[in-house]
Amino acid sequence: MKPDKILLDHGSGGKISHGLTADLLLPAFDNPALAMLDDGATLNVHGGRIAFSTDTYVVDPIFFPGGSIGDLAINGTVNDVAMCGATPLFLSVGMIIEEGFPMADLERVVADMGRAARLAGVTVVTGDTKVVPKGAADKIFINTSGIGIVAEHVNVSGANARAGDVIILSGTMADHGMTILTQRQGLAFESDLKSDSAPLNRMVVDILRCGCDIHVLRDPTRGGVGTTLNEIAGKSQVGIRIHEARLPVRPAVSGICELLGFDPLYVANEGKLLAFVPAGHAHQVLDVIKKSPYGKDACIIGETIDDHPGRVFIKTRIGGERIVDMLTGEQLPRIC
Repeated sequence: MKPDKILLDHGSGGKISHGLTADLLLPAFDNPALAMLDDGATLNVHGGRIAFSTDTYVVDPIFFPGGSIGDLAINGTVNDVAMCGATPLFLSVGMIIEEGFPMADLERVVADMGRAARLAGVTVVTGDTKVVPKGAADKIFINTSGIGIVAEHVNVSGANARAGDVIILSGTMADHGMTILTQRQGLAFESDLKSDSAPLNRMVVDILRCGCDIHVLRDPTRGGVGTTLNEIAGKSQVGIRIHEARLPVRPAVSGICELLGFDPLYVANEGKLLAFVPAGHAHQVLDVIKKSPYGKDACIIGETIDDHPGRVFIKTRIGGERIVDMLTGEQLPRIC
């Protein structure tokens, strides 16, 4: 039954969120570029191709170990453009600021954005600022949009996975989501838990230059690895099998997830990517990713299969198999 009001679940990136996109947004704005539902749109412009993406950040708290809403907003859009196989070049920044927000905090957020843009090698070229009355927003919300150039030989999309592909994850799962949760709730753990927020565009450049076939690149943010794999399986109409014993999770993150009842497969990441590549190219691509400072924990987590198109399965440590469905509900609102 369709709800008559917007719920937090509509922003989760899971089933209800996808339903909102399919039932309301796609029919209203129907066009081939939008229908691909990738991390951004790939557009033909005067004989060349550009990628264009936009995202809005409402994370709470706005400062957290490993980053802030500022660098998260830059990195997130840089990564979405990069997942289209593009080289990000230019960003816009729009800010909605609550009246009474401390100027010192705004200066800190903007400084973080500047450092992140320089690290990623992108330029913020335009923007907008709005201030709303106290109580009409929560501190600060940021929108970033980005454009980049797609090289002629590149063709990556969530619809391009093929049976026999190997699936590479560039590092450990759930670092960002568990960092935000523990900070928000004031939970103290003896660990170095911090967000994985990072720009992945240079890693992507190296992947695309290695001479291998790259079918899919995606960053598993809202809804985590489990939801992202379901999106790819559905769009490509392949089956996906992952292996529980191979899934990389830091011990501290695993312990907190177990204690609080979270499945790391569905927890957000902000500095990881999934790559689908032919089996014969997998180890070469894995070696390239491992050379990046953000890919040292990369590993092969699974493969695509002919059976059960559109479904994701996990082979458990004890040898059984179970279905990995798309995230249902909202585990943790305002994660990004």
